Amino acid sequence: MTFKELGVTPDYIKGLNELGIIDPTEIQEKAIPILLTEETDFIGLAQTGTGKTAAYGLPILNSVDADIPLVQALILSPTRELVQQIQKQLFRFTKYVDARIFSEAVFGGEKIDKQISRLSRPTHIIVATPGRLIDLIERKSIDLRNIKTLVLDEADEMLSMGFKKELDRILQFTQGNRKTWLFSATFPDEIRQIVDNYMSDYQQIEVNKDSLVNANISHEYMFTSIKNKLNVLIGLLESKGEERGIIFCRTKLGTQKIAKELQEEGFSVGALEGDMQQKERDKVMRAFKKENLQYLVSTDVSARGIDVRGLGFIVHHQLPEKLEYYTHRSGRTARAGKKGSSIALIMPTEMQQVYELQDKLGILFKEV
Repeated sequence: MTFKELGVTPDYIKGLNELGIIDPTEIQEKAIPILLTEETDFIGLAQTGTGKTAAYGLPILNSVDADIPLVQALILSPTRELVQQIQKQLFRFTKYVDARIFSEAVFGGEKIDKQISRLSRPTHIIVATPGRLIDLIERKSIDLRNIKTLVLDEADEMLSMGFKKELDRILQFTQGNRKTWLFSATFPDEIRQIVDNYMSDYQQIEVNKDSLVNANISHEYMFTSIKNKLNVLIGLLESKGEERGIIFCRTKLGTQKIAKELQEEGFSVGALEGDMQQKERDKVMRAFKKENLQYLVSTDVSARGIDVRGLGFIVHHQLPEKLEYYTHRSGRTARAGKKGSSIALIMPTEMQQVYELQDKLGILFKEV
């Protein structure tokens, strides 16, 4: 189907085309007609990188009355990086729209007074991390009484990052006539509790329900030893030529160590981990997005919300501790319909973990 057939107006389609978004993805095909035309709560289950922002963003923009200078929609997302990306996408979608629709991004790591000042201007849509939104609510610096739509984006990530208490408070605070739209890659028990407590008469769609991981990703493993792992990683990166990718580590210390070792070998690489100052994190991410860095070494939490197109592969320096981490790590590649590789460096004793990932995620690994 085309975006026109889905009910998207020509001025939005023009903006999408300029961003290289020509054909709707499956989640967009299934969600947009419902969210444009029906007053309903909604659950959309789809893997990372399948175009969920446009799936809910276009219907939200369509529902905003630009003549009313009140907050009409709230989008919650787990990380600063993802909040900023969503807000930028919404702005780009409206490039050729006559109505002036204003959105603001609020998140931790930036001075709250600066954000309060921006919120004093007419604002129709707020995109926020849960923690910073609670701070603004407690300061009575934000008015959410008129919101028509609340979106929980990457809901499973927000819960795995420990935002359950904040989400409950926000959902209770905004109760009223609002619609709740929940988008997630997985559907753990904690999400089902949110649905049971705060959503009613909802519609649910699922994309590739037999696979929790994007079907465009190939899954591979390479045997190595602790002593030889750096050499194997170097050989792997050299074999990838000009391709760009992310290397995932379990620990902050390991992230810095591997980045330093690769830099000493002449690779264009930066590190991203939780103990870094926000200014330094932003600097690394800007360099990576502008392709001044070819590789990024990151912990799981620090990579949440990274949306960089054109990444050919990701490497698991160690397999993740949690099943959903594998889904989110792998989802950094094969975005927007492209293909990508998810490559694990494993010891022979870790083969059982590979079998478990295959069984639980419905994927198939091959040795390379």
